Amino acid sequence: MAGTAEAQPMKVDMSDGTYKIDVVLGGGSGRATITSPATLVVKEGCAYAQIEWSSSHYDYMMVNGDKYLPVNTEGNSTFEIPVSVFDEPMTVIGDTTAMSVPHEVEYTLTFASETVAASGSGTGMNGSVSIALWIAVAVAVFMPVVTRMRRKEKK
Repeated sequence: MAGTAEAQPMKVDMSDGTYKIDVVLGGGSGRATITSPATLVVKEGCAYAQIEWSSSHYDYMMVNGDKYLPVNTEGNSTFEIPVSVFDEPMTVIGDTTAMSVPHEVEYTLTFASETVAASGSGTGMNGSVSIALWIAVAVAVFMPVVTRMRRKEKK
């Protein structure tokens, strides 16, 4: 990962390894696209995404004010950036040199947590972790409702 500094990646409860995750690009002129699903890399419990643009003309990306350089020298521009949030738009800047002068363009990336899948063999989130994640979400969502219902019954 090349950058002038590192933005803070989100801590995740996943084994270190490589995964795939659906990502939706928003903003810009609508001409640029990114590859989805993207590669999600978990290192020391932190999430990073490899974003591949539909063009070779992106020379850097900005995430939370930190600059990231491409991780490749040929083909479409690819960057490894920290993921700060799942299931909500994350603002990034892409600097394109495709026009007469470079332009910084604001985009959003939305990473869909329910689409995380192991990539390759021997690494990844297994089914029991996925089920545990869904149970934890269900408890977090429904526990306040159950608590309110019980309070009403006691009155």
